[in-house]
Amino acid sequence: MTNSFGELANAKLIFCIGTNMTEAHPVASYYVKQAVQKGAKLIVCDPRKHALAREATIFAQLKVGSDIALLNGIMNVLISEDLYDKAYVAANCTDFETLKAKVLEYPPERAAEISGVPVATIREIAHTMAAIHPAMLCYTLGITEHTCGKNNVMSTANLQMLLGNVGVECGGVNPFRGQNNVQGACDMGALPNVFPGYQKVADPAAREKFQKAWGVDKLPDKPGLMIPDMLEGLLSKKVRGFYIFGENLAETEPNMTHVEKCLKACDFIVCQDIFLTETAKLAHVVLPGTCWGEDDGTFASSERRVSRVRKVKKPAYDARPNWWIFREIARRLGQDWASTSGQELWDNEVSVLAPALAGIKYRRIEKNGLQWPCPTLEHPGTAVMHRNGKFTQGKGVFKAVDWTPPAEVPDAEYPFVLSTGRRLYHYHTRTQTARCGMDQILPEETADISPQDAARLKITDGERILVASRRGQVKVKARVTEQMPPGMVWMAFHFREGNANWLTKDAFDPETKTAEYKACAVRIAKL
Repeated sequence: MTNSFGELANAKLIFCIGTNMTEAHPVASYYVKQAVQKGAKLIVCDPRKHALAREATIFAQLKVGSDIALLNGIMNVLISEDLYDKAYVAANCTDFETLKAKVLEYPPERAAEISGVPVATIREIAHTMAAIHPAMLCYTLGITEHTCGKNNVMSTANLQMLLGNVGVECGGVNPFRGQNNVQGACDMGALPNVFPGYQKVADPAAREKFQKAWGVDKLPDKPGLMIPDMLEGLLSKKVRGFYIFGENLAETEPNMTHVEKCLKACDFIVCQDIFLTETAKLAHVVLPGTCWGEDDGTFASSERRVSRVRKVKKPAYDARPNWWIFREIARRLGQDWASTSGQELWDNEVSVLAPALAGIKYRRIEKNGLQWPCPTLEHPGTAVMHRNGKFTQGKGVFKAVDWTPPAEVPDAEYPFVLSTGRRLYHYHTRTQTARCGMDQILPEETADISPQDAARLKITDGERILVASRRGQVKVKARVTEQMPPGMVWMAFHFREGNANWLTKDAFDPETKTAEYKACAVRIAKL
């Protein structure tokens, strides 16, 4: 997030696209509802009329995978009618003419044809956003989990820069992370192209610094593999071993049948986790790590806030702190690592090596934590990034992007589009929530369909149906709901039986390698 959660409650206008916030991020949605109660305008763009849409001033029910067309259409109106922030763009942005040329190819009529959002609604959104400044833009996986996910994100940034909404309170581009401490994992370098603190592996100076700190002669100068390439590498034997830490790949990756085939081809799998997941059952060695309440450490939230996590109980059974497991393996491989606690790891290594985190020490985050960038011990942390139009690389760069359809679209054989997501009562593959009683509230998966489709196919609410794609099929209960538009099916991946990922397509964004969980073709039938 460029901004902070607390700003949501004080925002004048909030633009939410591709986010079922009330179920996936209920705490954040509370702040949004607070703002609406105080008079803020809320614009929601989503294929489903979910609970957040009921709070909206304007609801745009777009077709799955049409986000760029809709956003380009909104920007077309802003530019064509001279409604954008010309002073901000001139002072703080580059490549405006390239963006202008592209969005002029998307008049509201074309954007409406692609997205299904009426021309009048597109114009209303543009006029509302031009009239109210600043505005916060929020998105989640409905934007990123597409083969055009990176371009979707670029398009949201284009819109906010065009309106002068970046670098100000109650503005910005604000993605909400899908899992606890995803932000922290990325900050620590759990990405194949960066060291901790987002220092690129291709940068010779960064490599030299980490080589010296880590006591090695050489570090790779090219990015490593991402998960889809790793899995394919198991079949070709380019990859022979997997060390899987806190990830249930067997259920969370698309096309689960193919994923299982890849994992079973692996010569050696180590799983480090808190429970025996479906993935851990395929492992040759399982290492029991501690959960969040069993060790001291830090988490980083979506708003870049680094906070303390404190030990409240002894680890269960033979579980060990995760850092201890890594350190012990390193010791047995001939490396002696100095740090012996979470605090030592952070204070003596992480904050020393990552400039954006240099001012964050344990003694400074005893209460409410600090938001990076925090470069010095005197720095108060950064609540709003890119203030006064000062972007990381100087000026903000507009990136003109074209709309592209999903990798698989409905046809005569598979006439429905399946989109996936999360439900309020469960967390991912239920590794945790199934063990704390939430199955009593939501005991099984359903396939959400529209009343129109249910009537046409003579399907009743609660009836078990077949949902099939080119990759597999599941039998689940139908949930007939007004949230759904005709021609669309919506499912989650919380249960192994009825998991949407038996159906989803292993198609990925070419750069980020994020899977297109939000769109594939399926058929449904009575049993």
